[in-house]
Amino acid sequence: MDRWLRWANRIDRFNEWTGRGLYWLTLGMVGVGAFNAIARYLDRYTGLGLSSNTWIELQWYLFSLVFLLGAAYTLKQDDHVRVDVLYNWLSRRGRAWINVLGTVLFLLPFCAVVFWMSVPFVVDSWAILEQSSDPGGLPRYPIKTAIPLAFLLVMLQGVSLMIREAAVLRGIDLEKWGEEESRPRIG
Repeated sequence: MDRWLRWANRIDRFNEWTGRGLYWLTLGMVGVGAFNAIARYLDRYTGLGLSSNTWIELQWYLFSLVFLLGAAYTLKQDDHVRVDVLYNWLSRRGRAWINVLGTVLFLLPFCAVVFWMSVPFVVDSWAILEQSSDPGGLPRYPIKTAIPLAFLLVMLQGVSLMIREAAVLRGIDLEKWGEEESRPRIG
């Protein structure tokens, strides 16, 4: 189990690093959004032509990256939406069972299907070097690549989650492995 927990730690560190990088990407997205709002306002009154499809598409590209690539980080932080109303009243072992079953039955199959279905979509986009249909728009093939990448990262984080929850079910103390067992949970 030690080897598996080391792999889980590597996955966690990678997704932590990715998530921290997204903080900066979010700041850039807000900056581009503010520029777009100001540019549209100034264009209306001055006719300077500061706004363009490039800036507008860049804003939604950045939003897409933050949303897609942030999913694995959100799962790692256990800040995702949880629908189960009984979860917080269960023992740690009961929560581990729900997490393992939810990951095996729902999370991993869903991620695998989206990954499998999105790869041909991305390959086709790269094959033709797909461009935006809007004048002055950005290439579409790089942003489409984020779809399978994001679901691969979520799938890896799901594997890390399963490893940690399996360790709990086996009675292993996760605190020595960096698990924040005492972290407050939000219902």
